[in-house]
Amino acid sequence: MTNQSSENLLNLPLEIATDNGYKFSWFDWFCLWYPPGWLILFNRHWQHYHQDPEGWNWLEYILFLLPGGFYLALLIRWLRLGCRAPKQNIDEFNPEYQKAFSKEVLAPIVKYYFQGELKQLEHLPQTGPLIVAMNHAGMSFPWDFLTLAELLSQERGWTVQPLAGISLFEHPWMVWWLPAGWSNVLGGVRAEFKAFETAIQQRKILLYAPEGLRGPLKGWRRRYQLQKFDVSFMQLSDRYQVPILPVLCVGNEYLHPLTINWQKLQRLFKLPFLPLSPLMLLLILFPSMGVWAMKTRLRYFIQPLEPLATTDKFANSHTKRTNVYQQAQKLREKLQIQINQLLNHQSS
Repeated sequence: MTNQSSENLLNLPLEIATDNGYKFSWFDWFCLWYPPGWLILFNRHWQHYHQDPEGWNWLEYILFLLPGGFYLALLIRWLRLGCRAPKQNIDEFNPEYQKAFSKEVLAPIVKYYFQGELKQLEHLPQTGPLIVAMNHAGMSFPWDFLTLAELLSQERGWTVQPLAGISLFEHPWMVWWLPAGWSNVLGGVRAEFKAFETAIQQRKILLYAPEGLRGPLKGWRRRYQLQKFDVSFMQLSDRYQVPILPVLCVGNEYLHPLTINWQKLQRLFKLPFLPLSPLMLLLILFPSMGVWAMKTRLRYFIQPLEPLATTDKFANSHTKRTNVYQQAQKLREKLQIQINQLLNHQSS
């Protein structure tokens, strides 16, 4: 199938497109169970549906699988592009590609690798819009978010869009790892207040980490200890009357266990976090493992919808912000109690 005909699949109804779409081959199964191959999965799927002459090629893919081979592949690609970085395209969200990626790549990973499972489905609403607030951790590629988005899509047929750190959109390393515009096309919403508010106004179903980067930054020593919540989700929930659905994930702390954050190098490379653990020795040999995570069972416990936040419309801005901050921290304390109970029940 040519790149042009593959790209045209996205203009067809999904049931037709996926019948003739990307097939998970023996090589993809190999990549799933061989950690340096995960980056190949993402790029191969993208190239099936998009013309991408500047993307990785087969020689470079094979080099990913060899110790230190990624560095040679990077050099070859850099020379192939005329000694420059790949062009950064600004592409819009494509729900059809998100559905194809979810069905053809995410679904096997979620089912066979992370064994993702939704619990307490009686609390899951039938329709949106929603702010799905989840404890985010693991100090790795955001697999706890992607898995939850896939499970919600399977259960309700929803189009779910996660708020994603700015580095996933514009960090110079990302354009080498992942296709240009990948995060935008898959529905990522920049973790900035203006972008968040715009998505809320459009009545979308959004995945949100109230801890922000404080969640993964806390490291292994403080696993499952919820950090201070940001207040933006409470403010926007109140302003636009969009319900908050809390979800507690158990297992995501084991996506990259035994980690501490290497702050000096993190700041030097302008990364959201830089985990130091025994796994980092493998990452040095196989940089394509940067999108990989340890095999763990991800279980999501859906909580009852939170009552809509209320603020006194006659109060001054400082008082309003104080009230919303207090509501956010009360929610954090309530969810921390629930997490502790889940962990105690698991260990008993």
